[in-house]
Amino acid sequence: MSRKGAKVSIRDVAEEAQVSVATVSNVVRNRKNVSDAVRARVEEAINRLNYLPDRAAMQLREGRNCIIGVLVPSLDNPFFTALIACLEDCARKDGYDIIVASAGEDSELASSRLKALLSWRPAGMIVLPNDDLFADASFLDAAGVPYVVIDRLPHSCNADTIAVDNEQAATEAAAYLVGLGHRRLLVVATTLSLANIRERCAGITAFCVQAGLPVPTVLEVGHHAEEGPEVLTEMLTGSEAPTAIIALTNSITLGALRCLHQSGCAVPGDVSLVGYDDYAWMRATHPPITAISQPVDALGAQAWSRLMHRIAGESTAPMQVRLSCTLVVRGSTAPPRTGKFS
Repeated sequence: MSRKGAKVSIRDVAEEAQVSVATVSNVVRNRKNVSDAVRARVEEAINRLNYLPDRAAMQLREGRNCIIGVLVPSLDNPFFTALIACLEDCARKDGYDIIVASAGEDSELASSRLKALLSWRPAGMIVLPNDDLFADASFLDAAGVPYVVIDRLPHSCNADTIAVDNEQAATEAAAYLVGLGHRRLLVVATTLSLANIRERCAGITAFCVQAGLPVPTVLEVGHHAEEGPEVLTEMLTGSEAPTAIIALTNSITLGALRCLHQSGCAVPGDVSLVGYDDYAWMRATHPPITAISQPVDALGAQAWSRLMHRIAGESTAPMQVRLSCTLVVRGSTAPPRTGKFS
């Protein structure tokens, strides 16, 4: 059916699918009171006619906004994009749309992006702050918009927070390496200005102190170290070179791997490597990389669930949800060579 030059209406779709306008509306809103067969027929009609629902009009009629704003520090980091994918899935199931903005790890830009998202009058917000201060929380509090904070948690917050147990995860990685016989550990971090990174370092340090071992060196290399930071390459030579590296983010893991290869260090023969996050490329390297796997889907689902409760009117005190990570052991870690102990 050709409708060139005319805007396709919801009535056109209803006529094409031989259902009521209300049924088409229920399908568009992803409501569950439509049979699979009828839903398939309506979706086919929508696709044939290239129908674009007027969501703004729907929201005006219903008196509520079905948009959720999501603000992340960067879209370059696969951890953040994986979270967004999970949130999109949750939104689709509950009849919401999400609008995403990123701040490029820039706090000033984060403020601007947050204000832009709030101008859409979203039903709620999910925020991954750029820093520990999260001064922009005042905008959210003043706007009265329900929100949930994920991953990078501020010093104080009037909202539900969802994160992993960073100290537990890093402690497990350190304990595993020490159990293999490693004594000279190097911790490579983005920046200690972030609480989640400090927590990971604290877990490693506390374990080593308790075990009577030297406190590991912590090397800060910034957010964009995928190409391999030169300062790390320099630390891979000499008698005090580390026998094992714990990289505290996925980008740092890639950068550390590049430095090891460029320096001619065999992994794990010369240096063992534990990475952070667990993506397909880490399983495709030779050897595959031992990694601290964060429960990304669970983080997103928990954040979405808390936000839906707040939008529904729940007014209990803010909740703090902490999830456990998993150490996935692969070929990039092994006992140090004889003579590498110290």
